[in-house]
Amino acid sequence: MIDFLLDASGLSAGYGETIVLEDLSLRVGAGEAVAILGRNGVGKSTLLLSLLGLTTRHGGVLRYRGEDISSWPAYKRARAGLALVPQEREIFKSLSVEENLQVSAMGDGNGGERGGNGWTLDRVYDLFPRLHERRRNLGNQLSGGEQQMLAIGRALIGNPRVILFDEPFEGLAPVIVDQLVDAFWKLRANGGMGVVLVEQHAELGLELTDRALVLDRGREVWAGRSSDLAASPELLATLVGLESA
Repeated sequence: MIDFLLDASGLSAGYGETIVLEDLSLRVGAGEAVAILGRNGVGKSTLLLSLLGLTTRHGGVLRYRGEDISSWPAYKRARAGLALVPQEREIFKSLSVEENLQVSAMGDGNGGERGGNGWTLDRVYDLFPRLHERRRNLGNQLSGGEQQMLAIGRALIGNPRVILFDEPFEGLAPVIVDQLVDAFWKLRANGGMGVVLVEQHAELGLELTDRALVLDRGREVWAGRSSDLAASPELLATLVGLESA
């Protein structure tokens, strides 16, 4: 029996010879959400890129559904069911909303069965009605919030088993954040995807997840249940608050 969809053990990684992450471990089960927290520059985004095979691995093992994928290239990991919602969104701005989604759907070589959740164009539009309203608009005609919805929809339509979010709420108006949080809960309630959420706003990240991993200088400094860390505001402030002058 496979206990975890994603299981990183002793992961050390970085860029070329520069090591950013040291001896990290992370496990994500089906239907589980894990928050990655920490101050700016501690390696949170690098961890997501390392899970996708987009950095240099210096040590450790990464298993996906029980199989060692440590040496797999990024495209193979994506085809197997790992998806990223990048902080920069990286939508195709010269394509329409619907074309952006169709391109991603074409990249799912598993006939929509990769994650067993059956994400289709219609289902993405059900999650984000605003995208349906704007489906003929080009990517460069969308607001920041609409671009974020499109980035999430594009990742989902590939039917991933594990979806990685890199600060999806950053820089958005509170009303848009509320809409995205509602969508986050809906996608968690539908199907057994694993979720990894990098979030700068620690309280929100803890509210949305089951477990949390806190990083400092590329190393784990705390790991446990999100509810436990949320119940200890002084510890949370020490771990992720601003450093004293």
